[in-house]
Amino acid sequence: MPYQDVFVLFWKQVEESVKEGNFAKLTMAKTIGKPNLKNIFVRPIYSEEGFKALVKMRYRDKETEDTEEELSLEEAFVFIKSHLKKSFSSVLLFSTAKDVTFKINKKGAGSITENSPTFHNVTQADNNL
Repeated sequence: MPYQDVFVLFWKQVEESVKEGNFAKLTMAKTIGKPNLKNIFVRPIYSEEGFKALVKMRYRDKETEDTEEELSLEEAFVFIKSHLKKSFSSVLLFSTAKDVTFKINKKGAGSITENSPTFHNVTQADNNL
């Protein structure tokens, strides 16, 4: 199955974990090549106004300062999707219910695997930007 279709299925699990309040963190890893962008982390901000995602981009070289941005879940989807197969080949969802890994293989096919949860508590991001 093309990775774009599998990623949509993966993102449904992200949305479900947010709705259930057990979303702990999302990490983009496995860089393609040697880009300056090393990782992308998404941490939850639950508030009265609803869910926001604190997206942090971490860079390899020390001269480039890490950046943070507060996004809606829909905006985070578009942002994460834009980095698939260009910069990163995997995305890991950490929730208190389970860990879910999305991977793209060299042929461009996507896959999803599930494991026992790494996190047992949800720690919100500090949203004091």
